[in-house]
Amino acid sequence: MERPRHQGMAKNTYMRWRLPLVCLLWEVAMIVLFGVFVRFGPEADAHWEEEKQKKNITSDIENDFYFRYPSFQDVHVMIFVGFGFLMMFLKRYGFGAVGFNFLLAAFGIQWALLMQGWFHSFENGKILIGVENLINADFCVGSVCIAFGAILGKTSPIQLLIMTLFQVTLFAVNEYILLNLLHVKDAGGSMTIHTFGAYFGLTVTCILYRPNLEQSKDKQGSVYHSDLFAMIGTLYLWMYWPSFNSAVSEHGDAQHRAAINTYCSLAACVLTTMAFSSMLQKKGKLDMVHIQNATLAGGVAVGTSAEMMLTPYGALIVGFISGIVSTVGYVYLTPFLESRLHIQDTCGIHNLHAMPGLIGGIVGAITAAAATEDVYGKEGLTKAFDFTGPYQTRTPSVQGGFQAAGIVVSLLMAFAGGALVGAILKLPIWGDASDENCFEDDIYWEVPEDEESDVYHMHSPDKAASP
Repeated sequence: MERPRHQGMAKNTYMRWRLPLVCLLWEVAMIVLFGVFVRFGPEADAHWEEEKQKKNITSDIENDFYFRYPSFQDVHVMIFVGFGFLMMFLKRYGFGAVGFNFLLAAFGIQWALLMQGWFHSFENGKILIGVENLINADFCVGSVCIAFGAILGKTSPIQLLIMTLFQVTLFAVNEYILLNLLHVKDAGGSMTIHTFGAYFGLTVTCILYRPNLEQSKDKQGSVYHSDLFAMIGTLYLWMYWPSFNSAVSEHGDAQHRAAINTYCSLAACVLTTMAFSSMLQKKGKLDMVHIQNATLAGGVAVGTSAEMMLTPYGALIVGFISGIVSTVGYVYLTPFLESRLHIQDTCGIHNLHAMPGLIGGIVGAITAAAATEDVYGKEGLTKAFDFTGPYQTRTPSVQGGFQAAGIVVSLLMAFAGGALVGAILKLPIWGDASDENCFEDDIYWEVPEDEESDVYHMHSPDKAASP
């Protein structure tokens, strides 16, 4: 017999007309905007042969596609598989974690191509896109996926789409201010992606505070198989993070250096996470929450300085510190934030993205300020920080100051934008579930009956043991 649905479900969360209307209208809008503005860039256009002759290019292998596409594949997997599976730890919200991540990312990349295109590749009234635009759109959506982690299980799909619309817009503005106006270097997005995305999401969840969420406390935990699925997401993210931090770096030494620095930082982070996870538990056992999340903090914390001359041992130090900070955050800060500041952070993004993102921004500022011609070489220093054109008189110490300013701007944009979007999402018209029905797949998804029975009664003492 089918398990009775939650009372008031149709009244509060009925999506039959609202969700299709929003999805279809917004996709039609994307089609119209793409038709008006978006065109292939020179390296994707059929006039590539003429472009080759004009630029004295002798081989198709010099097309940027062949340099960037492998990194694009890795980043794409991180966004759709890595983030999606990482959030599958909730025992009754697997469909929502993967499915809604899929939805917001699919919409987000389209809107990001437009927003970032208007800022960075708008020529003669058209947005010219190539493979690098696809990578940057994925970066932008990565920031939305991070914010999604803070409100996971507590929002409707319509709320997520609205948040994505606004966050992508604000991300593009923040990115333009940092990269174009302040001229900061942020290869792996410690500031633009992680710091902005995390504090934006934390602000939104603070505005959307649910005083009676304790009624859903039993559903916020995991079961054995949900933790295994989440660990799959962790491993995908961990393996591909060097590609993430180096994907849009300059060809040659910068991209090579970014991959090495990230690789080293991630490796060190795993050991300190394991050490402190055991140390901070009374019985000395490892906590899967720490292993799934804090082991990735090294990739976040080395993002800004990834393509700088951080050195391999410097990257190990960054990973060492970030693993400790993230693990300690899960044990002590997350309960404090919820009880004292009303920040209900479902996935603990404050520990995985916010604090490591700040560490990354600070490390980037220090590494930039400490740069010298002895370490980089004269031409290497100019190339590494793009000290050309209007920035040719900028010194490393001044660059370090602008890097620090980038942290402040990202925080201000996140707090202001998150407060605005949180206020919009708080309106009682978006179909979000009541407090007692949060973290439930069957609010918005058809759940197979046998799966419902297994998941909902897995640990029931009344359930007879299988023969």
